[in-house]
Amino acid sequence: MATIVPPPSKRQKIAATEKAEREAEEARIPEGLGPIRIQFIDQGTGKSAGPAVAIDVQQATVKNLENLLNTLQAKDASERTPYRFFFNQRPPDSGSDEASILDVDRDIYTSILKPGLKTTEDAIVLQYAPQAVFRVRPVSRCSASISGHGESILAATFSPATSSLLATGGGDNTARIWDCETGTPKNTLKGHTSWVLVVSFSPDGKILATGSMDNTVRLWDVKTGEALGGPLKGHTKWITSIAWEPYHLQQHGKPRLASASKDATVRIWDVPLRRVEETLSGHKGSITIYTSSQDKTIKVWNTKSWNCLHTLTAHAHWVNHLALSTDFVLRTGYHDHTKKVPETASTEAKVVAARSRFESAARIDGVITERLLSASDDNTIFLWQPSSFDPNSNSTPKPLARLLGHQKQVNHVSFSPDGHYIASASFDNSVKLWNAIDGKFITTLRGHVGAVYMCCWSADSRLLVSASKDTTLKVWDMRTQKLKEDLPGHKDEVFAVDWSADGAAVGSGGKDKTVKIWKN
Repeated sequence: MATIVPPPSKRQKIAATEKAEREAEEARIPEGLGPIRIQFIDQGTGKSAGPAVAIDVQQATVKNLENLLNTLQAKDASERTPYRFFFNQRPPDSGSDEASILDVDRDIYTSILKPGLKTTEDAIVLQYAPQAVFRVRPVSRCSASISGHGESILAATFSPATSSLLATGGGDNTARIWDCETGTPKNTLKGHTSWVLVVSFSPDGKILATGSMDNTVRLWDVKTGEALGGPLKGHTKWITSIAWEPYHLQQHGKPRLASASKDATVRIWDVPLRRVEETLSGHKGSITIYTSSQDKTIKVWNTKSWNCLHTLTAHAHWVNHLALSTDFVLRTGYHDHTKKVPETASTEAKVVAARSRFESAARIDGVITERLLSASDDNTIFLWQPSSFDPNSNSTPKPLARLLGHQKQVNHVSFSPDGHYIASASFDNSVKLWNAIDGKFITTLRGHVGAVYMCCWSADSRLLVSASKDTTLKVWDMRTQKLKEDLPGHKDEVFAVDWSADGAAVGSGGKDKTVKIWKN
């Protein structure tokens, strides 16, 4: 059902008018402030884009700064890149280690000068980061509604290689692969004897791994739908999460897979040999991946020795979900919207492309820096930087930030592909946005009237889709930070949603047993 908003009352109209007038006044930049000098620094490499340049304060809007930076880089009109700008409120020589990065979202005056963070006499150092050149159009219609599952759909994921293939897992003990171009079933994957809780494509898109409540993991050939051998056995309780080894780290011809289970262990599988390479234990509750657990802890493991390096103990209740700032590029490997690396390219070329994409996504101030999010039943989210943990220290690592604001359990968290935003979905019916650098709260996206189960970013980080108990999907615009599209159509709760890596489609499924494909 769609969320129907009643027409505003007279009092609400007056309040909205007064708010608009107040915002317009606040947005007005005073005259006579004179010029300000701007120094542009690449956020990824830490290198300067050239000498400081002067610009009139009234002209120092984000759009004009973007044009100025492109001019400094000697780019012609066809090469111009959209940018986001950031201001470090605590410069490196301040002696403080605390991150405090301000997103300049409108202009220099409103973001920096008006709050008194700088004066017009000082040069302002702005960090910049490119936004995706391509734009994903918001999905607005259901292009296909496909039946097939006999019970609720519990998981859904697109192939990293193409938006035409969507895999789902359900309570009917099957996983299915759907052709999104024709809106028809492609393969039904039978073999599990209980609910399929998780589905995951390998980074090259050739193998699908499924995890079930029958305590096993199964592997399938995506092209033919045939099972690749029998089930991978070893876990004594159901599978809660699956993660593939990043493509650029895989030994050629020997991909590995990690599975986490309710039995409080993680097993690392040698996929070609179909055997357990390592079993990671130490948690006292149900594990997801990185690893986190119902024992309230997160563990950091050395992937060479498989020793537990750190145990993070900040949460006061179950840890429901973990997310890495590089999740998007790890999932998609060498695939991107440009398709510069065809499937016929050599393995070496694919590895180089995957590594380049990973390093570009993870680089902050010239250093490869992954960040980690943890969401919990204690209504909080913690932002961590694992690279800052001291391996020689016995003290418990501290988080970069504690993200407070949700009123109920936080079910799902996700970094935007460009690493600048965090989105969190909660049982309090809301989605919240946070700054991914310092964890500061940005805004609350309200519109759902039931618990929000998960949210997923478009590949260009400009749009977000959320799935809810209220039977709807909602698409949010990051520029306005408001509802862009309301997508009714499901007849019951929506448990699973994914946005294809090329931005062409959104796939969803839930309690009504129906897969829906959404396009623009």
